[in-house]
Amino acid sequence: MAVLVTGVAGFIGSHVAQSLVEAGREVVGLDDLSGGFPANVPPSVVFYQGSILDDALLRRIFRDHRIEYVYHLAAYAAEGLSHFIRRFNYTNNVTGSMNLINEAITAEVKCFVFTSSIAVYGAGQVPMREDRTPEPEDPYGIAKYAVELDLRAARTMFGLDWMVFRPHNVYGERQNLGDRYRNVIGIFMNQLLQGQPMTIFGDGQQTRAFSYVGDVAPLMARAIDEPAAYNQVFNIGADQATSVNDLAELVAAAIGAPAVITHLEARKEVVHALADHDKLERALGYRARWSLADGLQRMAEWAKRTGPSRPTSRQDIEVMRNLPPSWRA
Repeated sequence: MAVLVTGVAGFIGSHVAQSLVEAGREVVGLDDLSGGFPANVPPSVVFYQGSILDDALLRRIFRDHRIEYVYHLAAYAAEGLSHFIRRFNYTNNVTGSMNLINEAITAEVKCFVFTSSIAVYGAGQVPMREDRTPEPEDPYGIAKYAVELDLRAARTMFGLDWMVFRPHNVYGERQNLGDRYRNVIGIFMNQLLQGQPMTIFGDGQQTRAFSYVGDVAPLMARAIDEPAAYNQVFNIGADQATSVNDLAELVAAAIGAPAVITHLEARKEVVHALADHDKLERALGYRARWSLADGLQRMAEWAKRTGPSRPTSRQDIEVMRNLPPSWRA
């Protein structure tokens, strides 16, 4: 019996898989390597390079490995860019998820763990709590909420147990530094390592709670051992909000470089995002333990060893209207 982790070559998926391996689990990983790297996959993981859109491959994996738990982390997580890649967003993040849920139902897995996002909440819901009605404002958040709703329907119809985590602004070692569209900490570090100014959309007063992967991944991995937490939605991440301007100063200090900043034209985005974690603390004893400064220092040490990455550009932009100039290939 095995645990399937999709998105296993991504930085969060790889950390979840490593925690599961350390707990003595047999882990099977699936990733199309569109945003992750083979080197991220823990050595003992049985790895398949492929897509959750390949339903024949999914059937083979479930059949050959007798999957009993699923961790679904395969998604293209870019709220802002999702407005401009709508078809890709819904195909990858919704249709692919349905393929996986279908196989989980057929295999009668014990629990389907889904990584959603605080993007489902939308604006004006600070602090974001699980009992609030989601009002997503971008296609990415809409897709994530659609999968959450489908899991509830699958529970009612088929008895599929599930668990939903809504992480936010997770950062850490193994992150893709070359992704120019998402993960602002990785973008900042990559720019600094190349001697470039850090670029900030707008005035930099927007705030987020930046969450170290060492707080997020291990708890997610052990959550399947707590059946009382099944069929629940949990926020997970840091408790302290930080402005993007302050973040830039902290990242520069961690790298050991001057904090040179260039402000770009503001883009449409949620201005303030901070989640409440009381429910997760009650259910699973969660408490964020890594300060932002300490987490950034660990990531910076890794980034300096790894070196800068050439920023990638997507060639499949579907809507060019209102696309920020810095995102044009």
